[in-house]
Amino acid sequence: MLVTTKGRYALRLMTYIASFPEDQKIALRQASEHEDISLKYLEQLAHALVKDGILLSVRGHGGGYRLARPASEIRVGDILRSVEGTTLPVACAGLENGCPREDICRTIDFWAGLDRIIEEYVDGVTLDELV
Repeated sequence: MLVTTKGRYALRLMTYIASFPEDQKIALRQASEHEDISLKYLEQLAHALVKDGILLSVRGHGGGYRLARPASEIRVGDILRSVEGTTLPVACAGLENGCPREDICRTIDFWAGLDRIIEEYVDGVTLDELV
């Protein structure tokens, strides 16, 4: 799996937010300045994380973002899948939607095994552990 800047920056955003008390709302501008990441980029990432129920957006004066659940319940895999779409190590139809070559492909078991290891690892680490 190639983790893009989306995944790397989303983890930085989430660890930054998780470093504050759970009820404190963090402005993306504050996170942008601290993490030296474009505000526009963080807005895109935050949108995906809110959509997937990982972050909560609080509007209005004093608004900002906070975790949707405790950091100990948010897995790194949840964050990566939210912004990256998948943690698959290769673009292989047999791993996603089924493939007409699935019964004769000699490599699908290897890729499926690698995918399981990646999933176990990213789902075995919580946001709380990163913070």
